[in-house]
Amino acid sequence: MSELRDLIEFVSKALVDIPEAVSVTEIEGEQTTVVELKVDKSDLGKVIGKQGRTARALRTILNAASTKLNKRTILEIIE
Repeated sequence: MSELRDLIEFVSKALVDIPEAVSVTEIEGEQTTVVELKVDKSDLGKVIGKQGRTARALRTILNAASTKLNKRTILEIIE
């Protein structure tokens, strides 16, 4: 199920100033998969966005893609 991981990694790297600091890990659960996104501290604001709009958009994209694959996924942004 690395398509979802790759999707979040691709979009996140396009958003940040330090793309090499982006790391995405997937934790498979029985019913839900957690996608963890880590970015450089200086890029945290870019990934979260004003009032969390960018983070919400990332979650929407992830939900749309995971629905297509009949999966449940959660995006967690790690500080």
